[in-house]
Formats: sequence, C-alpha cells, structure tokens
Amino acid sequence: MAHSILILYGSYRSDRAGIRLANYLVAEFTARGAQVELVDAKAIGLPMLDRMYKEYPAGTAPEPLETLATKIRGADAFVFVTGEYNWGMQPGLKNLTDHFLEEWFWRPAAIASYSAGRLGGARANLVWHGTLSEMGMVVISSTLMVGPITAALDEAGVPTGEGGKALARAFPRFADDLDWWTEAARRQREQRAPPY
Repeated sequence: MAHSILILYGSYRSDRAGIRLANYLVAEFTARGAQVELVDAKAIGLPMLDRMYKEYPAGTAPEPLETLATKIRGADAFVFVTGEYNWGMQPGLKNLTDHFLEEWFWRPAAIASYSAGRLGGARANLVWHGTLSEMGMVVISSTLMVGPITAALDEAGVPTGEGGKALARAFPRFADDLDWWTEAARRQREQRAPPY
C-alpha cells in the first residue's frame, strides 16, 4: 500500500522561492509511488493561533481547520519544508503546525530547509527538530538543506547547478529514511494502539 505523505510549506512572501523545493519533493515522492499532497499554509490562510483545533466543540471548527485535521490524521508521514528567517523558523508554517497537536502523534516527520544563502536553512532545520519531537512526531535523522535555493532549483522545481546535483544525490537517502520509519510506524499502529 502506498504511503500517504503531506508536504507542508509555510512561506507567505510574495516571491516564494521555497515553493521550488516543495514542488521538487512532491514530484520526487510521487515518482517513488507515494500518495503526496502539498499543504500550503498561505493558500489555506489560517488566522494567527487563537484556538487550537481540539479547543473547538466537535463539529464547530472552521472548515479549513476541519479539512486539514482530517488530512493530518489520515497521513502516514510528514515533510516540513521550511525557510530560515533571522536564524529561526517561518512563522506561517509554525502557525499552521500549532493549530494541531494530537493529530500529529505517532507518525514520522522529515525536515527540508532552504535559504538564499549557502547554509540552506540549517539553523531553522535544527529548531524544527525539537519542535516536531515535542509535538509527538518521530523526526528522522536524514535532512535536506538547500541553498542558495534559486541556484539549486529552477522555478519549476528542477535541480540546477552544483546545488541541484547535491540535492539530487541527497534525496534518495532522505526518502529511504522516511520510508523506513513510515513503514515501521504504520506496522506498529496496526499491531498495537498508541498508549495515549
């Protein structure tokens, strides 16, 4: 059975270079046989966090929140595509993530970061590891860091130049790592209910 993967992207900027990486990941995971969906925080347009999904009485959450909760619960794994803003994480992606909690539990997550500079969002990547772990996900050890993003991927999300070659070399291990943990988590959930 194909794995269901959500690719979560959170830039709200008008010239969004990181969408190149999100689109690349959608194409590559799809080519490997996964059922992939891009979740674009800007397109969903959630307000700044006031009430988490779980804080709404059943059936009263706003439609975009209810729809996204269903998608998160139905996914086998997550890939967070994050830029780096002032050594930190993107507020749009963090805001989307914070609207949920239990919905994320017991599934693996992977992090793919990017930046305009050569470090490829390494600092945001590191911060996301702790955050996603706290939110009940198993964060895989493989990671992608792409930078400079506009030199590594063209507007269609196709690798270019040396950065693109490095990304293409790194992706198979990243995908294999996520696939292994996705399969392990799925089997464990089928054999034994989570403890909480």
